[in-house]
Order: sequence, then structure tokens, then C-alpha cells
Amino acid sequence: MKRRYLAVLGLLVIMAMVLSACGGGAPATQAPAAPAAQETPTEAPAAQEAAPTEAPAADAAAPAAEGVVNLTWIGPGPGAEFEFRKQQVAEWNAANPDIQVKLIEGPSSATDRFGLYLQTFQAQSSDIDILQIDVIWPGDLAEHLIDFNEYGGAEAVADDFPAIVQNNTVDGRLVGLPWFTDGGLLYYRSDLLEKYGYAGPPKTWAELEEMAAKIQEGERAAGNQDFWGFVWQGKPYEGLTCDALEWVYSSGGGTIVSPDKVITINNDAAAAALDRAYSWIGKITPPGVNQFQEEESRAVWHAGNAAFMRNWPYAYGLSEAADSAVAGKFDATALPGAEEGMSAATLGGWQVGVSKYSKNPAAAAKVALWLASAEQQKAQALAPSSLIPTKMSLYEDADIAAQRPFMPKLLPVFTSAVARPSTATAPKYNEVSNIFFTNVSDVLTGKQKGADAVANIELDLEDLLGFEVGAP
Repeated sequence: MKRRYLAVLGLLVIMAMVLSACGGGAPATQAPAAPAAQETPTEAPAAQEAAPTEAPAADAAAPAAEGVVNLTWIGPGPGAEFEFRKQQVAEWNAANPDIQVKLIEGPSSATDRFGLYLQTFQAQSSDIDILQIDVIWPGDLAEHLIDFNEYGGAEAVADDFPAIVQNNTVDGRLVGLPWFTDGGLLYYRSDLLEKYGYAGPPKTWAELEEMAAKIQEGERAAGNQDFWGFVWQGKPYEGLTCDALEWVYSSGGGTIVSPDKVITINNDAAAAALDRAYSWIGKITPPGVNQFQEEESRAVWHAGNAAFMRNWPYAYGLSEAADSAVAGKFDATALPGAEEGMSAATLGGWQVGVSKYSKNPAAAAKVALWLASAEQQKAQALAPSSLIPTKMSLYEDADIAAQRPFMPKLLPVFTSAVARPSTATAPKYNEVSNIFFTNVSDVLTGKQKGADAVANIELDLEDLLGFEVGAP
């Protein structure tokens, strides 16, 4: 067991040395290793960007004994989630003396973690049994992961959001168990909506435009010249893919590439959605949005200088902090659509998987099923890390409603979640995303119209993927 731990430790140290020269990485939903993409967050910003140079064990497994299975789990980076995972391991090991788990702190950067997994899988190493998988990785890692359908996975995911289950299913194989989720939200100033006579948040993009313009005009007339109607993520990176997919899908323009591998982006609805976003810039959205990532847009919102913000759930707790100008004055809801009922939220979050090179796949699958169970999802929702459940029944749980009142409000967001085409285009999603957000950026900077952008995206994706083209 000691030799096995040292082998994993060695892999982490090597990855830290190799990848430290690449600069910061990104947490959840970052497209791995994009040669042209800047490694930046598309969900909650990482607390620590570089891969650690040490990988301390947590809650070490019991000494090897006859009949005892020892498993290694590469967990999250340092922070509140890792502290909670340590508690889980202690609970499991105390209750299951025959299957002992050793938790090892992984890199904070999702890009670095993806690199570690690839290095281990390419060696067909059995040093990792259980691992955490970003929502855009199932297609890229599928060949290296067990099929949970062989271990009761179909029954285990019956209560999970269907979009996540579909995302984690590759060629009929369930390669990841939904664990905790994420999705794009519309944050809104409830105090300002009331002040300007609105009964509730916008349900269509046209309503958002009208509300944002009216509130912006009123707040500026009252003396706040820094106030804007709507802030979002416009920098050319994975985050722009997320925002733009929401605009396109909520306008009836499809998902860029369909789950059955048809390129669908070249359509009038998609083109109009991109042109609409361009029309916001300088009117209800700051001209500098073309360089905004999550934290730049949140900074404007946090200072009390925006009526609406598109961001991930991580911003909810931060917006309630003592230093927030919007604390107690806001709420969050589903993003608008071109018509009422056409809301879309780009799917984010993490899954739990098991390496097919594990020497004990059945035991590892048992642990993974426990980690992804409703009981453990409830525990992690109530933990300080406040991880959002993938089990639909937990959105009616009384304890979660009492202690995390914002979570039940997110149910409409996740029932309308749309996955990026990472599984359909694997292993080339990285290039797909680059093609998409680069052309979208050209629309947002006035270099091309929406119709030209979607036509160029289609041509580039045909060359890259060789897929057929069709309607969404």
C-alpha cells in the first residue's frame, strides 16, 4: 500500500512540475488543454490555481490485512469541499472495515487534474480507483472508465436530472454517476424591480432588455453613473461558450452539435441570438464585457452596479457576504428565453467515476454509488461547501429548504439545463468550443454578423468533425 501511495504521490509531483509553467488553471467546466483558449473559470473561481507540489493523504486507510480491499481516491483540491470529503472517508472506513479508502488531495485546477488522469490512464495504472469527473469529460475519458450499468447504475440514477445522465452516457455506457451540479442563473435586484414597478423577474429576453434599460436609466438619473442593466461573460474562453449556448438554445437555435452528431448551428434563430447579444453592448451591458469572465461581472454586481447578472450558483453566497452592496436585495432565477418557457441553463458540475484499470472495480463502484447517493448528496448540500444536488427529490427536502433556501428555487434551472456537445464531439470538444467562442467573440466585437458567424462555425466543424449538417 505504501508503494502504491508513493506512486500516486509521484504522479502528482510530476504533474505539478510539468504544468506549473502553464500558469493558472480552471475549476469546473473548463475545457481541458485548449491550445488557443485561456485557462479561466467557467464556474466558481478556483481558490488555488496551481497544482500542489505535495499530495498529503487524508484519513489513511487501515493497514493492509487479509480480505481487506484498499482503494485510492483522487479528491478535490484544498478547501471546504476537501475537508468535507475527509469526513466522508472517515465515515465510510469506520462502517466498512473490508473496503478502506485513502483520499489524496488533487490539483485545484481542473485542467491539471485532467492531465493527471490522462497520464495515469495512458500508463494503464491501477494507482487511482475513484476519481472526480468534470461535466465535459465523460466523452474524452469514457474508454478508461467502468460502465456503472454493470453495477446497478441504471437504478441509482433514476432520480437524477435526465440531462446529466444523458451527458454521462457514452455509447450506452454510464461512465459517471451524477454527483453535484451547476448551471447558469439570472441574478436580479429584487429591490430595484419593486422600485421600478415590476412584479417579478423577466421571462423573455425582450422583457429583460426593457427592464434593464428602464432601471439603468433611473439609477443613473439618481446619481450612479456606473450602473448597468445586465452583466455577463463575454471574453473569448469556455465561459463564453456557456453564455452563448444559453442564448442560442433559448432562442430555438439548438446545441451547436446535436447528441446524435449532427452540426445544427447554422440557422436563423442562432444567428439572431448572437446579434441580439451584440445589441446589448454599450446599451445595457458595459462595453468592456468582451473581457469579462465570471469575477469581472460579479465585481460589477457585487458593488451594486447592475440590475441583472448571468453567473453560476457560486455567486449566491458571495452576494450575501457582509461586504456585498446587494446583500438582502437580490434573488436568482432561470435565465430568460426568446419566448416564455424557453429558458436554458448551460449544464455544469461534477461526476464520480471509477477507473477501469482498478484492481477492485466492484469495490470501487460500491464506494462511488454511496458517494453519489441521495443521503450523501444531502449531506454535501448542507456542508459548508453547499454542493448542489443532482437528485430531483432533494429539492423537496425540508432540511435543505430550511438551511439552504436558495437551492429549491434552482429546480427549474436544472430541469431546463442544456449540456455542451462535449460527449457527441469527443475527443475534439476542445477544438469545437474554440471554434464556437472565437466566432461568437467576433460578433460581440463587431467583426462579423451573426449569420456569418454561424455559417463559419458550420464550415469549420464540418472540416474538424466530418459530421452531417442539419436543423436543430
